[in-house]
Amino acid sequence: MRENDRVISATRQPGTPAAATPARLIATDLDGTLLRDDKSVSPRTVAALAAAEEAGVEVFFVTGRPARWMDVVSDHVHGHGLAICGNGAAVVDLHGGPGAHRFVKVRELCRENALKAVRLLRDAAPGTVFAVEQTYGFHQEPDYPKLHMEIPDNLLPAEELLAPDGPDADQPVLKILAYHPSLDPDAFLAIARPAVADHANVTRSSPSALLELSGLGVSKASTLALCCAERGISPEEVVAFGDMPNDIEMLTWAGQSYAMGNAHPDAIAAASGRTVANNDDGVAVVIEQLLANRVR
Repeated sequence: MRENDRVISATRQPGTPAAATPARLIATDLDGTLLRDDKSVSPRTVAALAAAEEAGVEVFFVTGRPARWMDVVSDHVHGHGLAICGNGAAVVDLHGGPGAHRFVKVRELCRENALKAVRLLRDAAPGTVFAVEQTYGFHQEPDYPKLHMEIPDNLLPAEELLAPDGPDADQPVLKILAYHPSLDPDAFLAIARPAVADHANVTRSSPSALLELSGLGVSKASTLALCCAERGISPEEVVAFGDMPNDIEMLTWAGQSYAMGNAHPDAIAAASGRTVANNDDGVAVVIEQLLANRVR
């Protein structure tokens, strides 16, 4: 654990200083953060989320996952029922349950920029293969590995998938997935960002060399900021949790933020606090402290 004025153990100190602005919204990542490694939500975490909502603190799930993978938490939505998916590319109403979600807001990656990004990244990192995530479809190149527990709708080169007359051309593109078979994940990210900076936002959340390309200006933080502005909630009133580079902007933007005990070093550096690992219910630890401080 880093011992400095920006990284605080939630197990050793109160989660909220006495003078801090009371939280009105909790924004939490899922994989590696709220979810345990077996992809479950622990009973302690379920209870903490319910207690937060009961106390009038809204909870937003903010994830890189597509909407169709949100069944893991659909039983735990309260109140508004909204989640931010695809690293900010979509705001989804989960009230309908698995398979019945509704897109409330979509921030797409335009096909022209997506095509340019694919071509530039092929040149910058030869051997990169791609998949295309849309609102309701998932397509991939033939050489893209089986990284996801689903069967793609189409197997075609990315240039054909993203063509104006390509598969599901009427659906917005939410993000492009770019995989490299041999590069170090952080090195791949360092290559990709300057290569496609004028056409897409690039981040990563996987332990493998898998990058996620979204529309310019689209991130967890920017979409969360839009949702908060609609509710009259300031950054100072937001508590955020995350563990990977795709959480960095959100951890920086929120008034209070916690990197998990298992977090990537860059996420730790971005957060104002640190809690224990996801398998030790780090999100619940902080929420319990936040709520305890509200009644003191």
